Amino acid sequence: MEWGEWVANLMLLLAAAIWGLGFVAQRLGMDHLEPFAFNGLRFVIGALSLLPLIWMMKRKGRLKGVADKDFSRRALIGSLACGGILFIAASFQQVGLLYTTAANAGFITGLYIVLVPVLGLLLKHSTGSNTWIGCAVAVVGLYFLSVGDNVSVSYGDGLQLIGALFWAMHILAVDHFAARIAPVVLACGQFLACALASFLVSLVLETTTMAGVQAAWAALAYAGLVSVGVAYTLQVLAQKHAHPAHAAIILSLETVFAAIGGILFLGESLSGRALLGCGLMLLGMLISQLPLRYLVKSRQEKAA
Repeated sequence: MEWGEWVANLMLLLAAAIWGLGFVAQRLGMDHLEPFAFNGLRFVIGALSLLPLIWMMKRKGRLKGVADKDFSRRALIGSLACGGILFIAASFQQVGLLYTTAANAGFITGLYIVLVPVLGLLLKHSTGSNTWIGCAVAVVGLYFLSVGDNVSVSYGDGLQLIGALFWAMHILAVDHFAARIAPVVLACGQFLACALASFLVSLVLETTTMAGVQAAWAALAYAGLVSVGVAYTLQVLAQKHAHPAHAAIILSLETVFAAIGGILFLGESLSGRALLGCGLMLLGMLISQLPLRYLVKSRQEKAA
């Protein structure tokens, strides 16, 4: 492995850690703000944090055609479509965090890694056998993590599971529009669309005070500025040099960091049954990202 790829992998690992610990910030933020207000504020901060990156890329000529009317129309459509799905996914996740732990939320949300290729079948994408094996292993893990003795899924875990479905839909939507729009512009636009939708719902259902916003400033700064601005930039820079399979696996470690953060900062704990479930879910995610031919090739290379 070349030095550049090592650096890229370390950057991806840092991004995964930032995103995983973001679940802790989201939980702490709701000590002072209600879910939709928190989401609205963090996505506004996230969108603003990307403006310097957009400016830098435009200055270097990497955002050609941004001022064109056709580009603007496509950017608007893509931002509204992706932002709408993002709003639904983030809402289920944020409300679900009121009723479940950061560890559970992290691992269940991480199922989108398995669900993306499964939903891709509807779009006539090809799906390898490793996806089905990974999906089966992850489902068994989900059973041990979330299904209780009365064979029912807790309310919070159920919301996270629905959210994972929409996170997978969001990945497919971004994949569709990113081929037509500069990814960083699409990201900024969808964050603004999601923030607007969150503020509208918050205005109707919630009561937000300036005192609450001030009390949640640290959680908002982390969830918006660090989770979105810093981690997104790390991902963009790293994936230029990282192997796609390696990138997917490293980023899936976000779930592990969510569990570690919950234990260290929120005093959460995992039973032996839950730990088994988490381990199986992570294994399922990893299997789904490693095509069998890649595993065979890796073994052959080691043998040589």
